[in-house]
Amino acid sequence: MRIGLLGTGPWARLTQGPALMEHPEAELVGVWGRRAEAAQELAGRLDTRAYPDADALFADCEAVAFALPPDVQAPLAVRAAAAGCHLLLDKPVATAVPAARAVADAVTASGVASVVFFTLRFAPETSAWVAAQSATDGWLAGRADWFSPVFGGADTPYSTSQWRKERGALWDVGPHALSLLLPPLGEVTGVTAASGPGDLVHLALRHVSGASSALTLTHTMPPQASSVTAELRGSAGISTLPERADGGAVRPFMRAFDALLTSARTGEAHACDVHFGLRVTEVLARAERALAAGPPA
Repeated sequence: MRIGLLGTGPWARLTQGPALMEHPEAELVGVWGRRAEAAQELAGRLDTRAYPDADALFADCEAVAFALPPDVQAPLAVRAAAAGCHLLLDKPVATAVPAARAVADAVTASGVASVVFFTLRFAPETSAWVAAQSATDGWLAGRADWFSPVFGGADTPYSTSQWRKERGALWDVGPHALSLLLPPLGEVTGVTAASGPGDLVHLALRHVSGASSALTLTHTMPPQASSVTAELRGSAGISTLPERADGGAVRPFMRAFDALLTSARTGEAHACDVHFGLRVTEVLARAERALAAGPPA
């Protein structure tokens, strides 16, 4: 499949670009970025060409992969879908519900395939856990804790990410947490939220199944106190999210591309398609409104 890459930051350099270069069924047509010099540099690394115009890249591709801030991604994704390109989106699809809905509507109107790259849904160990728990009845409670040190002193290229600084862990790792809990517990019917130090937020969710879940999300935890955990509790006992294998996100992204290929060839929607991505944005937007409103009197 002929695919273009939009974005030139660390995610594009370390994950999407290498994954698309390695995948035997991906032909990386070119790279577009908001900074022409960065696009040229990354295109050289990936042995492809830089495009000065995103629409020209869409015209030469069957699909496009995104490594852009969410609110830059969304309008470009609408244009790509209108051009007939299948979409391999990053999470969140957008941080505003109308923008995410516009992408979902564009996908529906054009009939293209879509996959949103929720990393843990494409790592073998964690994706198998979600599938197994989703096939198990009787869950009463869920929990996901993302104590990330990205802005807490960790040595990571993502510590310079402006959109993550502005929108915080709610919008960056909140989608990961929801991607794990929504399949086994069901859609969210109620949201409450409270803030802590730094960008730390606590969410309490009610699900259509009657279960409830609690999320703790932060990027400002010191490295020595960082961790990622998730669990479910119910009639089946306690089930804890397994650790995924070392090796970063390249292999999971290759699996996400496999999912896009399958969806494009069969016409069957993937569980992590843009419509699921829209529902994630809707939940996080409700949480953001709850945080802005403050605690009840």
